[in-house]
Amino acid sequence: MSTTTVIVFGLLAALGIVAAFWGMSRPTASTGEMVQERLQAYGGERPLTLEEIELQRPFSERLIRPTMERLAKALGNRTPDRAREDLEGQLALAGRPGNLSASEFIALRYALLVIGGIIGLALGWLVSGQGSSPGWVLGLGGAGAAIGLFFPILYIRQKVQQRKRRIQVALPDALDLLTICVEAGLGFDAALARVTDKFTNALAAEFGQVLQEVRLGRSRLDALDAMGRRCKVEDLHNFIQAIIQSEQMGVGIAKILRLQSEEIRRKRRQRAQEKAAQASLKMMLPMIGCIFPTLWIILLGPAALVLIHSRST
Repeated sequence: MSTTTVIVFGLLAALGIVAAFWGMSRPTASTGEMVQERLQAYGGERPLTLEEIELQRPFSERLIRPTMERLAKALGNRTPDRAREDLEGQLALAGRPGNLSASEFIALRYALLVIGGIIGLALGWLVSGQGSSPGWVLGLGGAGAAIGLFFPILYIRQKVQQRKRRIQVALPDALDLLTICVEAGLGFDAALARVTDKFTNALAAEFGQVLQEVRLGRSRLDALDAMGRRCKVEDLHNFIQAIIQSEQMGVGIAKILRLQSEEIRRKRRQRAQEKAAQASLKMMLPMIGCIFPTLWIILLGPAALVLIHSRST
């Protein structure tokens, strides 16, 4: 074999080795990406640009939310830490409506203050333009500003009361399921996970948050105690304190769960009986104000008409 042939075969072998290594080192697309590319090529689609992706987002996410975040950042530095912490607790207890933080909620209040004032001034100007006193302008403007400033607070308080009521109502059923799971041999954390899977309510969400905190490294007792203080429901707080004491003293948790379940059921019956006893008292006001005057008109009306007619004749 000649020297030229050997050199040619050597170069071909070197090129083959280089091509093999280059092919192995080249990043390959995943199966999902390959399928997506083929579907896009078949349908005539093209990848979206960043501007198009941004324009597909809702208007509130593109403009309103960033504006609220900038305003919240400016106002958050002027809000006392204590007031901001209390507001964070209220928002958490209310279920975090709109996924708002304390600073964003304060910014929303001031924004509604301005908007309510402008609407009130506009209404006052329309009323005063029809011949009324110019004082309507300032009066309605102040009323609109006050509504815009205090309406969010009233809304949050209402949401807090509703969520506490939902937790109170859901507690007996959750304790029954916890008791059954623990008596069946599950651990307390596994029983809590079963409750979060079974129910979709405020109490299940709170138990889910406890499990998440435990997974992140927080002790179970601290997470439960924080939930009891955060929810501010008396029966739930008493139940959590009983669980904590049983863990600290080494008492069987199944027995504690059974006792707590029976106690909460008993309290639930007592509340129902109290509301039933209060029903008669609450019905007296509409009866006196609405039903009795109607009966008097029906029974005494004809006699009164006869007396009036006899006196006129």
